[in-house]
Amino acid sequence: MLEALQTPGSTDWFVNDRFGLFIHWGLYSLGARHEWLKSREKMDDETYQKYFKYFDPDLYDPKLWASAASGAGMKYFVVTTKHHEGFCLWDSDLTDYKSTNTPCGKDLLTPMVDAFRAEDMRVGFYHSLIDWHHPQYVIDNCNHPQRDLIPNKSGEVDGMIAQAGGDTAAKSSAADGDPNQGRDQAKYAAYLHGQVRELLTRYDPVDVLWFDFSFIRDELLRNDFSQGKGREAWNSEVLYPMIRELAPHIVLNDRLDLPSGGGWDVKTPEQAQPRSWVHVDHEGAKVPVVWEACQTFSGSWGYHRDENTWRSTRQLLTTLIDPVSKGGNLLLNVGPTGRGEFDSRALDRLAGMGEWMKRHSRSIYGCTQAPAEFACPQDCRLTYNPDTKRLYLHILAWPYKHLHLDGKVWSDRVEYAQLLNDASEVQLGMDHWHAKQIQGEGDILTLTLPQTEPLGVEIPVVELMLK
Repeated sequence: MLEALQTPGSTDWFVNDRFGLFIHWGLYSLGARHEWLKSREKMDDETYQKYFKYFDPDLYDPKLWASAASGAGMKYFVVTTKHHEGFCLWDSDLTDYKSTNTPCGKDLLTPMVDAFRAEDMRVGFYHSLIDWHHPQYVIDNCNHPQRDLIPNKSGEVDGMIAQAGGDTAAKSSAADGDPNQGRDQAKYAAYLHGQVRELLTRYDPVDVLWFDFSFIRDELLRNDFSQGKGREAWNSEVLYPMIRELAPHIVLNDRLDLPSGGGWDVKTPEQAQPRSWVHVDHEGAKVPVVWEACQTFSGSWGYHRDENTWRSTRQLLTTLIDPVSKGGNLLLNVGPTGRGEFDSRALDRLAGMGEWMKRHSRSIYGCTQAPAEFACPQDCRLTYNPDTKRLYLHILAWPYKHLHLDGKVWSDRVEYAQLLNDASEVQLGMDHWHAKQIQGEGDILTLTLPQTEPLGVEIPVVELMLK
């Protein structure tokens, strides 16, 4: 069985719990058309200020959020304390751009942390390295709303936000003067460090810290913060030891632009499902790492009223099962509305996932990729609990009566099988008459299944007890 690269963070609980809730919430919830709307529409601060002026989530009840997440089987949550827009959900001493200064007038983070802890869920903070509002943050030509003011030294067209359009407030050119005159990225980095210190001390213990994100386009321009930003822009090599000093065991993601084996604990593929356990180059070899897929219910992280590519409960369950079968976690995102509620579609999917998890969670919690000798059959996903020595066969396409497991190891090792939803026995083997017709004898273990899949079960699971 694969063992992940050892890092400083305490990841044992993380790889046991497997399933978390991501929450993207900020001023962009009022725009209700994607959390990147300030960048996509190239808004200046004055235009964007209307969202700050009218932000008042009067229906916000974090206990309902926590209950919905816990009911879905989630074991931890990660919330955007500050997204790229720069707006803060807590009463930071370092800025006025925070929820307490909006019509809401409240610290929104503290009651959220309390509510999720009351549901026995671990606490995680997403904190944006990027800040399009801070006066010292150097404007770049990559994703900043005012990027049209910056000449692109490589001569390339910006590809990160290719869909940006509409009327913009940044139509002047570099000939009008240096838009970064008076801005000092080092002062912004000090502000960033100060806010991280605030979060880690005020809300101690924090279990996960999820930074977002570095963007280096040209190694030769690392110190030109108008062309891209990485570890130099965030002063990551100072920030990282401060985090470890304040929270030695925190699980830290991989976006500070620091090397493997010392600068992070978990890799975070976004809106993509890896084909196998995630590996990185380390000391001249490819090694497996702790990893987490971060995904959305639909095509947006922040609340998007008119976005309609919502995945079904079944699709989302597959999105959970798949990374666990490859040694990974799933962090599934919801974007609350401007009034502070989860979208009804999100609540529906969470309830549906919870109904499945009620009977199938032991195929997820504590599970990982199965040992290599157990070949997974077609249209299935296989997870394994190394403590209980049980395999879990998630059947994505129900076969007709028989499911064939190829390889002698199956016959030698499997002692008993049952459907996990009701603990009803699944018979091992098939009669000679059927086997002869389909040439199903030999180094094969056949499961004889009900002719129709279990009623009301989105994805049936067979639990296999090993000898």
